[in-house]
Amino acid sequence: MPLPQALLDSLSQVKGFQHDSFVKTHLLADSPTSIRINPSKIATLPPSLQIADPVQWSRYGHYLVERPIFTFDPLFHAGTYYVQEASSMFLEFALRKTVDLENDLRILDLCAAPGGKSTLIASLITDGSLLVSNEVIRSRANILVDNLSKWGQINTYVTNNDPKEFARLGGYFDVMVVDAPCSGSGLFRRDPEAVEEWSLDNVTLCYQRQQRILADAWDSLKEGGILLYSTCSYSKSENEDILDWVVDKLEAKSINLGKGDEQSLQKWGVVGTESDKYGAYGFRFFPDQVKGEGFFISAFQKTTADYQPVARPRVKPQRTKSFRMEKSIFEQWVKNLDNYSWFDKNDSFFLFNPSHEQDLKILQSNLYIRKAGILLGKIGGKDLIPEHELALSTLLPKHIPTLSLQIDQAISYLRRDDFMPETATKGWCAVTFEGHQLGWAKVLSNRINNYYPKELRIMSRPS
Repeated sequence: MPLPQALLDSLSQVKGFQHDSFVKTHLLADSPTSIRINPSKIATLPPSLQIADPVQWSRYGHYLVERPIFTFDPLFHAGTYYVQEASSMFLEFALRKTVDLENDLRILDLCAAPGGKSTLIASLITDGSLLVSNEVIRSRANILVDNLSKWGQINTYVTNNDPKEFARLGGYFDVMVVDAPCSGSGLFRRDPEAVEEWSLDNVTLCYQRQQRILADAWDSLKEGGILLYSTCSYSKSENEDILDWVVDKLEAKSINLGKGDEQSLQKWGVVGTESDKYGAYGFRFFPDQVKGEGFFISAFQKTTADYQPVARPRVKPQRTKSFRMEKSIFEQWVKNLDNYSWFDKNDSFFLFNPSHEQDLKILQSNLYIRKAGILLGKIGGKDLIPEHELALSTLLPKHIPTLSLQIDQAISYLRRDDFMPETATKGWCAVTFEGHQLGWAKVLSNRINNYYPKELRIMSRPS
């Protein structure tokens, strides 16, 4: 499908745009496939994936020789890697340039679904840091919860709020990541149907929406905090023009992410650009020059403190009347339980970092939380009925019985088909494939109850 002429005309004066190679790449070149490994679960890539080259700006990113059918790879469902477009992994480079990732940080990923950037951030931050990933659309928030649950880390929370509701959290976050909703022209090669939906009117609407999102949530970023703004659009209105608006209306200071790395950026094909009015720095990714899709990113530092700081409640450790019973149950399911705290809501128990108890109360008082820490499960009698999220975490002790499956059995498990391995320990078992947890099963004398979530099951069959 030909690219919109109005888009090509609008890019004619954009720095780095090369008309002929740009059009040819969209018409003839295949979109590269890239993944990013989960360092909390694996150190090297699964041999089943054909690796080509590393993504130069991401410690954990890799290109694949060809795109497999990820649906039928149990390791994908186990959260050992995430399929992410390579250009967007440049967020890692931006974070390393702007903040000290050795410090404990509060980070907001404001427009987070489906979770690519959130899982990337989660792999970079300290255990004492807190990542709040937000998505305003409920159905997309569910997908975000699923992907962060797969990633398995306790210091990630998911909220389902409009950006304006974050204004209540005055000066709370050290970093705000806004991968703004946009016209999507940077993904035309990967999603040709998006070409039909593109228009200059839609670009204008996105430009206005991006301003509203930034303005609504701006108070939640502390003075001196870092804003990382990105889009998957080529349009100057959604990129350089937004940079001028941020400097003008939000009084933020532009940060040059490329300073000191000019040779690397040139080698990678990343194009540095500046806004018309204030010379704010941005970085463009064109698919004819970079091994990736269209992308834009920029960084700012907040220079003002004209917000009402969020109230920070005093927190006293609270223990329920049945604390001893709960502890005796949970310590059978969680290694190093004394390192964590828990709370219950609607009879379900959630494990969280005790250093985040004040943060939890602040977030609960101001936002709608969809995920907090790790969902353990419910207590039935004197035992835990474990949740899927616990199985995908990195918290299970070695003594938990496991049910190790081969590839065909693992696919049957993920489809929720009936299967019966030759040997299995009776009771609750963590179902594993190549040593990585997929979920829970309960082995009875004559059958296995499959507890893989129905809403996540594979609907198709391998060919």
